[in-house]
Amino acid sequence: MAAPASAGGFRVPAAGARAESPGSGDRPDAGQPAPAGDLRSVLVTSVLSLEPLDLDLFRGRHYWVPATRRLFGGQIVGQALVAAAKAVGEDVHAHSLHCYFVRAGDPTVPVLYQVERTRTGKSFSVRSVKAIQHGKPILICQASFQQTQESPVQHQFTMPTVPPPEELLSQEELIQKYLQDPNLVEKYRLGLNKILAQEVPVEIKPVSPSKTFCQLSQEPKQLLWVRARGYIGECDMKLHCCVAAYISDYAFLGTALLPHRQHPVKFMVSLDHSMWFHAPFRADHWMLYECESPWAGKSSPCCRCWGAAWPQDNGCSLSRAGGCRGLVHGRLWRRDGVLAVTCAQEGVIRVTQSPAESKL
Repeated sequence: MAAPASAGGFRVPAAGARAESPGSGDRPDAGQPAPAGDLRSVLVTSVLSLEPLDLDLFRGRHYWVPATRRLFGGQIVGQALVAAAKAVGEDVHAHSLHCYFVRAGDPTVPVLYQVERTRTGKSFSVRSVKAIQHGKPILICQASFQQTQESPVQHQFTMPTVPPPEELLSQEELIQKYLQDPNLVEKYRLGLNKILAQEVPVEIKPVSPSKTFCQLSQEPKQLLWVRARGYIGECDMKLHCCVAAYISDYAFLGTALLPHRQHPVKFMVSLDHSMWFHAPFRADHWMLYECESPWAGKSSPCCRCWGAAWPQDNGCSLSRAGGCRGLVHGRLWRRDGVLAVTCAQEGVIRVTQSPAESKL
């Protein structure tokens, strides 16, 4: 079956089109025709292909659903950005989005996306999107788009020095390797098989495999090479931003759990998600995802309780500032060292705590 020439309201090159763009020299198909056959990324042909129902009203369907049976947050964010991008012209590019997850998504029904054209200016345009199920919003998104403008004010951090993706094993290859260990504990074997059975449309290569599947606590940082499965090609940059929005939420909040692996997770869900797009990139080319969690917190006294009450919780209704939340930051780097995207997310993380040891 031939892949469609467009998806999600974006101009996508035909299967034989040549594809070159900044940072594209990291893949065998860079500058070459798309591979023969239906090898286009499912993120373009299915996940991010919204059905128009009316002016600024779209319907999205689901592809991959996590084991939690809640909709994957990256899918909702990516689809919301698609809906917003359909309501702007081709002469602007996405520069930021800010989302709040307000209800859990139901994987048994489609999602409706309602767009409000909040403002259309000369340089910046803002679109507001509500993702709706059962008549109620499950996500609220504000997306901003900008006309291309040059500036002499430029700087960025330096990309971490890591092995290239060609020298690393994929997540699937690593799991297969671990499953061959006859001494692997059965519960870990079951967990790895569950991961292997998932059809995630994202390719991942951990930079430090020993830390990725380790059960010991470690610093809240991880480095991953990521890209969309399949071919997307050179097209409207807004589409690559939508794909990056999907990719950015995968394994992101889990960074905050890395120092706390001794605690079984009872509940983990995203509260909000923000992204800033800095430079052109190809979401179907390898990008380094640098993730770190600067903070995670539990209940703690409020400012009025500092002093005699600190560090004890005296029952004040304001003394629950941490709220079992965790914060994560992320940076997506092109292979040529250009910082392409910055991400931030906060989520609720509830774990099973061990009974306090007696001091008697």
